[in-house]
Amino acid sequence: MSLRLVAGAPAPPAGPYDADVVILALDRVEETEQAIRSALAQRGVSRHVTVVDQGSVPYALDLLAQCVAGRTDASLWALSSNLGVAGGRDVATWMGHGRIIAGIDNDAEFADPDTLAHAVAALDADPGLAALGFRIVEYDSGHDDLSSWGYPRSLIAHADGKFETATFVGAGHAIRRAAWDAAGDYDAKLFFCWEEYDFCLRAIALGWRIGYHGDIVVRHKVSRERRIDWSGTRWFLFVRNRIYIERKWGASWPALAPRIAGYLVKGARAGLLPQTSFAIRAAARMNPTPHPLPAAAAAYLHRTDRAHRGTWLGRIRHEVLSRPGGKQGQGRCPWTPPGD
Repeated sequence: MSLRLVAGAPAPPAGPYDADVVILALDRVEETEQAIRSALAQRGVSRHVTVVDQGSVPYALDLLAQCVAGRTDASLWALSSNLGVAGGRDVATWMGHGRIIAGIDNDAEFADPDTLAHAVAALDADPGLAALGFRIVEYDSGHDDLSSWGYPRSLIAHADGKFETATFVGAGHAIRRAAWDAAGDYDAKLFFCWEEYDFCLRAIALGWRIGYHGDIVVRHKVSRERRIDWSGTRWFLFVRNRIYIERKWGASWPALAPRIAGYLVKGARAGLLPQTSFAIRAAARMNPTPHPLPAAAAAYLHRTDRAHRGTWLGRIRHEVLSRPGGKQGQGRCPWTPPGD
């Protein structure tokens, strides 16, 4: 893997500054240009925008370079290979040293020029928060983007409010760098799917909390036809990564049996049974060294997530028997089967 500077500043400011804004790029030029301009328009905080391209065609890369050419507050870097969301965000985050790390998808924009400042202020106001998830709304309608709702279904009614949670949605978020340094970066083995949850578990195990703030908004260009097809690699990564993460925290294979059964049923109903089987076997080969979750962290997860998920029967109907890529869960990886 090699990395080269394409345009913009070779490094963020040497001194302290408030936030790094991280954006990953892979073609989708028009949307990515708008995401970059949205980040560059943020005011009220000192910030540096880092864009990491993971394989755009030369023409697209040239257009992105024009967005940051000659700027001292932004950088465009190009990787020689696609490291996925987890690995790409790691590289972009390592470039900077702002005390907050903010990220938006390359088909999203900050809702207004003060969004980043509000996120920084929210983390400053609560030193126990490791990260914040933003409210993700559809760009055109302003309605909540249910395909990017990564929390229990029962909390959708509180999308405009605030609550503690077990994870955040990567389309719009902010992480305290002190928590990032303490918990460690994203696990690049995940490539895509569940990388935010994996990071949050490590932060929660260290005593940090995760928050959702519905008053901090990102506008998401929901493009159904451009999302990774659930019949391709997305479902494979969804299942493999979630089992791998459970194994990280000491779950035995017998304890995972309800989860695996749920995935097999859901995969079979969606015509994805072979991918499900491949994913289970791939997770077994990953074989991480287990570290049991501290009791306080387990209690936090129960209070902020599992307690909101309802009865087993309700979860089987809404989670196991729903199709991957349905109204809720098409773009993210929010589904959590019975057994959690």
